Amino acid sequence: MRKTFFSLLLGWAIMVGGSAPAVAENSTRVDGYTIHHNALTTDHLSPTIASAYQIRRSKSRAMLNVSVIKDAPDNAPGKSVTARVTAVAKNLLGQERQVPMREVREGTAVYYIGDFLVADRETLNFQLSVQPDGSSRTYQASLSQEFFTK
Repeated sequence: MRKTFFSLLLGWAIMVGGSAPAVAENSTRVDGYTIHHNALTTDHLSPTIASAYQIRRSKSRAMLNVSVIKDAPDNAPGKSVTARVTAVAKNLLGQERQVPMREVREGTAVYYIGDFLVADRETLNFQLSVQPDGSSRTYQASLSQEFFTK
């Protein structure tokens, strides 16, 4: 079975769990959904993955990855759902920048990725707004990540 991009990224995050500054993997549970979110520098992506998803590999570029899973009853695996996802990154000086997100579909998996420039030792606090299709509510999630580019 072909692995999805998000599965590959999640597996990578687990493998480097000892080097937390390289990647943050978090999830936020809200009202029947789990929002998975992580950020990492794009030089950690394999050339094949980067090329397939049109992401430039660089220590000075980072990527935000978000997926929305509708929870299933009785601890059954949830279902990936489409959503409207927006992201704002704020550095420690309070400077904000929008992170343009784009939808990626692979089989039944749906996730959202955005890439952007980062500086060495820059800490970004991400605020995500997620509105799953079919829901009238918009949910908030957040994560913080320090990036090392040298």
